[in-house]
Amino acid sequence: MQTNWKIGTLFGIPLFLDPLWFVILGLATLNFGVAYQEWGSAIAWSAGIVMALLLFGSVLLHELGHSLAARSQGIKVNSITLFLFGGIATIEEESKTPGKAFQVAIAGPLVSIGLFCLLRLVAIVIPDTSPLSVMVGDLARINLVVALFNLIPGLPLDGGQVLKAALWKVTGDRFQAVHWAARSGQILGYAAIALGFAVDFFTRELALGIWIAMIGWFGIRNANTYDRVTTLQETLLKMVASNAMTRNFRVVDADQSLRAFADLYLLDNAALQVYFAASDGRYRGMVAIDDLRLVERSEWETRTLQSIVHPLTEIPTVTESTSIAEVINKLENKQLPRITVLSPAGAVAGVIDRGDIVSAVAQKLNIPFTDAEIKRIKEEGSYPPGLQLGIIAKSTVN
Repeated sequence: MQTNWKIGTLFGIPLFLDPLWFVILGLATLNFGVAYQEWGSAIAWSAGIVMALLLFGSVLLHELGHSLAARSQGIKVNSITLFLFGGIATIEEESKTPGKAFQVAIAGPLVSIGLFCLLRLVAIVIPDTSPLSVMVGDLARINLVVALFNLIPGLPLDGGQVLKAALWKVTGDRFQAVHWAARSGQILGYAAIALGFAVDFFTRELALGIWIAMIGWFGIRNANTYDRVTTLQETLLKMVASNAMTRNFRVVDADQSLRAFADLYLLDNAALQVYFAASDGRYRGMVAIDDLRLVERSEWETRTLQSIVHPLTEIPTVTESTSIAEVINKLENKQLPRITVLSPAGAVAGVIDRGDIVSAVAQKLNIPFTDAEIKRIKEEGSYPPGLQLGIIAKSTVN
């Protein structure tokens, strides 16, 4: 599996390099080096590598703009990664309002435009005939192109994020806004692929055509990801605990002795792992098997389950109407293996673990999961790599 390389931190944000970044670094060096050959081979290639590094320095500052705007809203930024198509800031959750989402989206292009203006001012004081003047002018134009390109209105570009914020403001529906912005990104991606093939056919500029088509493919893939994740977020909010809970628990007599409980249930190899104790028609609490180990065996005959149960008011619970997104967040925040679901009357209605959630969501969205896979999720207590519900739920509930 491809692993990004950590190269340091900036304002406390981890910085990573995708191994494929070196491919575009080499191509950028080649492009600038060839363009500067009139200065002599040594100077041209030296200037080429400097310009390539400054280009990605500009991309890094662009992504830092997004990151600092997000952090100003109290949103955690997990990392910034430089990769084949530029850079990406991994921001943990969505802004809480359309206005704040717009601020995060526009921050990157504003940084690039700011760099363009600053470099143009620097170019004024440098003699026009010097190589430095040419390099500063080229870097200024590149930053302007980066800003304008990113403002194209389609996800995953910044312009798509701006479009999403605008549609969110107009419709009041963040999810619908993402779907529309993603659709715009898909259309633009297919248009870029078509343009790439047209460039190949009409100009014979094979490398340029392939590059444009690759950018289109990258845009389509990421727009599709935005669309799928948003559909999943909507599902996690619409589904409630009662849709995923199971009755894989056993109700036992709270008045029986610890010895009787152990003999009846714990010696049975097929025994269930979740027990609730009840008496006089009322639930008294959950029985934690590990608590039996804290009681001397000599007391098992005289002590009852009632003496070791954890009352329902003291264990993690949700109601039947709690959204699955909230259930997931509670499981993850407290690192629970499962959670108890209570009925409106306060009785135990069911239990939910990660396997139950994956099974219910997969059934709702027609995602194929085998019984063996669900069983493994239950045993391991973690979501599968391709369905990171913990991360998605955290970004769903503001």
